[in-house]
Amino acid sequence: MNSFIIDINADVGEGIGNEASLMPLISSCNIACGGHAGDDHTMETVIGLAKSHGVKIGAHPSFPDKINFGRSIMDMSDVALYETLEEQVCRLIHHLDNANVSLHHVKPHGALYNLAAKDKNIAMVIVELLKRFAFPVYLYVPFKSVIADMAVKHHIPITYEAFADRNYNDDLSLVSRNEPNALIEDPDVMYDHLLRMIKEKKVRTVSGKVVSIEAHTFCVHGDNPKALRLLEGLRDRLMEKKVQIL
Repeated sequence: MNSFIIDINADVGEGIGNEASLMPLISSCNIACGGHAGDDHTMETVIGLAKSHGVKIGAHPSFPDKINFGRSIMDMSDVALYETLEEQVCRLIHHLDNANVSLHHVKPHGALYNLAAKDKNIAMVIVELLKRFAFPVYLYVPFKSVIADMAVKHHIPITYEAFADRNYNDDLSLVSRNEPNALIEDPDVMYDHLLRMIKEKKVRTVSGKVVSIEAHTFCVHGDNPKALRLLEGLRDRLMEKKVQIL
């Protein structure tokens, strides 16, 4: 039987306060850095928790919109968007430097993530941000997305990401959070969903269609009300199928 090594990531520092419980269960995290959530105190706290558990740390920048939690598209110029994203990521890097920890990756949040998957201008702003760093920083991107293609073209290292706790449409977009079936909240359902993506590189969409997908890192949203329940025991269940979380 083939063995597999994957990464499990979670969005953290968003005001939920469950990071101490999440960290032993994940292998990388995406820390909110002031755009949709987070402040200096939360960044410092979550960095300390991640460091103590050996969890890789990423920046989770967003449209600067705490009112809508970064889940609404903002009408901004490319320059203004670049400036706010740079400020957010550099703010996190400042705290990482103080903790003697390196930035591993960047993962855009919410509406920015979804828009960059299909909009060349938005994708290019994020790619230009990554080009700013002299050290290699991975960009977490969805499979078959505009931002993935542009990052590769500009020699930005990427990691394909898929969502363990979200349902997909046939075009590999995520089911809108306005729909009742957007989130996966049953551990057994998520396990089957995740295992299919890992071992078969397929995802069953909400229409019942089976579509090809590729990913190495899989997200469980830290603000999912069932996040801990979804993650508890997942490592052991995956190990039985020769899947390691590293």
